[in-house]
Amino acid sequence: MARRKDWKDLTIIDDYMFKLVMMYPHICRHLIEAVLGIKIRELKYLDNEKSVKNHYDSKGIRLDVYVEDEANSRFILEMQVRDYGDEELGKRMRFYQSSLDFDFLAMGHKYKELGGSAIMFFCPFEVFGGRRRVYTFENTCREDKGITLEDKMLKVVLSSAGQPTDDINPDVAAFLDYMNGKLSGNKFILEIDDTIRSVKLDGVKEADYMTFRMMIDEEREEARDEERKVGISKAVAILKNLRITKDIAIQQLVETYAMSQQEAIAAVDENW
Repeated sequence: MARRKDWKDLTIIDDYMFKLVMMYPHICRHLIEAVLGIKIRELKYLDNEKSVKNHYDSKGIRLDVYVEDEANSRFILEMQVRDYGDEELGKRMRFYQSSLDFDFLAMGHKYKELGGSAIMFFCPFEVFGGRRRVYTFENTCREDKGITLEDKMLKVVLSSAGQPTDDINPDVAAFLDYMNGKLSGNKFILEIDDTIRSVKLDGVKEADYMTFRMMIDEEREEARDEERKVGISKAVAILKNLRITKDIAIQQLVETYAMSQQEAIAAVDENW
């Protein structure tokens, strides 16, 4: 597992910084408009918070951006920090789409009231063979490509590592270049860069990030402890099935898991 960066080293391709920058409504709105070619009057943040801090009370710390416009259209933007492959990317988008619709209907809305939705993944790595930088998906008929299912769903994958094409909005192209570390004279990108520099001077936000890092480290440690506990339990069950004595089983645990004699005795007594 890659080590989390220090606060001063964060850039737009770090999910934490991407989230903070997108919490500025005019920046988030402009990026959505540029990617989708639409106009939005107002955005509402649906996770009911203006910083990542409020997510610390739960184990699932979400670093995506979840917003809604005045027409009930909902959008999720997320910076992908790891390349799990194209198939995993598609399944992740499928999960996000189902979450969007379930959340809308759970609030008491009817199917006919479903607004449009778009999921945008920003990838600082190559996707789909790297032939493009922007891939927009909608549901079309397999037998007749001219027929589109009017479900108002869009999924957009943007890759800063893809081949540039002429059909990309200039601000989107500049943003993808910025993901690669290239600071252009583009007005939108200069504003984002200034925002990041300003955010890094905020001591409260830096403290929030340190808390976030500690929580992540604690969760990883808890996961490792749980995996070790499960492994020991399975090992004891195997040793028991071999019909060996408890003393031999204890010694095996001491040697295999670097446990103390007392820990090994407790593990055998609990799982024998």
